[in-house]
Amino acid sequence: MSFKALAWAVSASLAALAPVSLAASGQQQQVQQMTIDSPVIDYPATRQVDVVDEYFGTQVKDPYRWLEDDRSEETAHWVAAQNKVTFGYLEQIPYRQKIEQRLTELLDYEKVSSPFKEGKYTYFYKNDGLQNQDVLYRQQGDGEAEVFLDPNTFSEEGTTSLGSVSFSKDGSLVAYSISEGGSDWRKVIVLDAESKKPIGDTLVDVKFSGISWRGNEGFYYSSYDKPEGSELSAKTDQHKLYFHQLGTPQADDELIFGGNEAERHRYVSGYVTEDGRYLVIGAMESTSGNKLYVQDLTKPEAKLVTVQDHTGADTWVIASQGDTLYLETNLEAPNTRVVKVNIAAPQASNWVDVIAETQHVLSTATAGGSLFAQYMVDATSQVKQFDMNGKLLRTIELPDIGSASGFRGKQDDSELYYTFTNYKTPGTIYKLDINSGKSQVYRKSEAPFDSDKFESEQVFYTSKDGTKVPMIMTYKKGLKRDGSAPTILYGYGGFDVSLTPWFSSVRAAWLDMGGIFAVANLRGGGEYGKAWHDAGTKLQKQNVFDDFIAAAEYLIENKYTAANKLAIEGGSNGGLLVGAVMTQRPELFRVALPQVGVLDMLRYHTFTAGAGWAYDYGTAEQNKEMFEYLKGYSPVHNVKAGVHYPATLITTGDHDDRVVPAHSYKFAAELQAKQGGPLPTLIRIETDAGHGAGTPTSKVIDLYADIYSFALFNMGVEEL
Repeated sequence: MSFKALAWAVSASLAALAPVSLAASGQQQQVQQMTIDSPVIDYPATRQVDVVDEYFGTQVKDPYRWLEDDRSEETAHWVAAQNKVTFGYLEQIPYRQKIEQRLTELLDYEKVSSPFKEGKYTYFYKNDGLQNQDVLYRQQGDGEAEVFLDPNTFSEEGTTSLGSVSFSKDGSLVAYSISEGGSDWRKVIVLDAESKKPIGDTLVDVKFSGISWRGNEGFYYSSYDKPEGSELSAKTDQHKLYFHQLGTPQADDELIFGGNEAERHRYVSGYVTEDGRYLVIGAMESTSGNKLYVQDLTKPEAKLVTVQDHTGADTWVIASQGDTLYLETNLEAPNTRVVKVNIAAPQASNWVDVIAETQHVLSTATAGGSLFAQYMVDATSQVKQFDMNGKLLRTIELPDIGSASGFRGKQDDSELYYTFTNYKTPGTIYKLDINSGKSQVYRKSEAPFDSDKFESEQVFYTSKDGTKVPMIMTYKKGLKRDGSAPTILYGYGGFDVSLTPWFSSVRAAWLDMGGIFAVANLRGGGEYGKAWHDAGTKLQKQNVFDDFIAAAEYLIENKYTAANKLAIEGGSNGGLLVGAVMTQRPELFRVALPQVGVLDMLRYHTFTAGAGWAYDYGTAEQNKEMFEYLKGYSPVHNVKAGVHYPATLITTGDHDDRVVPAHSYKFAAELQAKQGGPLPTLIRIETDAGHGAGTPTSKVIDLYADIYSFALFNMGVEEL
């Protein structure tokens, strides 16, 4: 599983929208009349069943188990009934339509990606403004650009999205994947790139897979056997790597790895090095740590060679030159290093450092015969260029403090493209001359957002156990620190994921309404390497929640906001974060926004590929201590009757087959049954939508119009 923060790659601001001052006591009372003393919401009835599980002698009730059946008519009726109540509530918020209209206006500008060359063509993605999906274009030299793939034509509602796109080395063939309704189950289609005509049959039932060509013969991909029962929620835990020979049926695809017990792993990947010589296979039991194998494709009878025979570290091949492999690894280097080794004896004892570990976390890409080392310094970027022997050539000068990404290309490239952004700066694309290290602006964002009116501030606050945790807050210049600013505190805290500064027009809208957007870099993430990640896993998971709670307390104590103006937001593992802290400290927040969250910690591993998340979470079946720890914070199991919980808008998708929607359904049912306060507890269920990737622009606008209006309304904002 790859949990990503929900940062939409669109940009703009909501000019002329500012919250009305609510200082006068009479006006404040009027607003409370609207939100708190409005008629009690008539929540749909949710049937309870007598289901009890036993863990190590402890019985645990699961009264809403039936909501796990995503194929039942009863669940479908429940979803429809909940949506009717939720959308009925949201539609009555007086300024919801105004926010939606402004979002629509401000997202309507041209967005273009960095270009990349395949064969004789240069390709790039472009969105004219409000297109639901980005379109892939190509052009030859200075000729006119033409549409190559337009996913907006794949389905009427724009809910079929384009996934990975992989060209053969000579650019003459392309294979691309599509997702229907947001599902992780993909189809793969092959085209002759010149004519754009299909080749062979469409591959089906492909999941958690890249596409990597072996010459022009065919390509490698990964998938699971289709599970019995629901394809959206049934468990999948034996990943397999296949080779598809062009022009042959998928049923005849060659099984390369993962077909027997010795090779059984939850995640298996395969890719060919740029020189076409080596097949690299990674095998993982969870989302951290991998075994690594390499096969020499130039030798027909060559066997797999083991590079790493355990899952105690993350190690990957990033380049090859002749018999030499270049590896990026955190083995004996928690902040990561680059090493090289001869294929004849590739074990760790023979590794030679090329870029040694430093105090900052490293990720590396290659282009033009150079290694580009991207360091994370307190969650922001620093980039250095090395030759293939590890000699430092230069530090790349970046325009500001923020996030730089890209720095990747082919070995014979003389230039590359990278993007720079931060919370208040729309992404600008730069072209870098690899030989000189000189950068120039290639394309500035056309987002109508005036960065000069905003500022970002990084602070280091103290968590419960004394750990210093960074947080970046972004807001309008001249902010009055009187506790009145509506604030969204965002976090993730898991799976080695780092939250680095990014620009989003959705967030810019919040900023322009006078809000603060604060992002805390919690333990469990990757901002400070493997040790930082591990400090937020398994029996240390509470550290993540304590870090988030301490961030909220910092914002309140330093008068950036107040508890009645504070919303917390997070998606996926971040949805777990929101669910856990709102049940542990409900008085600290006014609004809770758990998105596609992992919320039933006793059963998460029984759905889809959830068992692969055990590195971060552990499982309830592991041992008694782990069971009790999980039960102690599992959001579904810690909703208590009579407690005043924040106004809560749970969001999920009915086709989410990564974090199944049953998590959100059960949490909503618990909250609605037990909420002791006057604030609403609603669930918004997007239909024909999954975990977030490929979400159409129209649905993004609708979602955030709902989220922002719900948050502001329950913070007491009467009008905009």
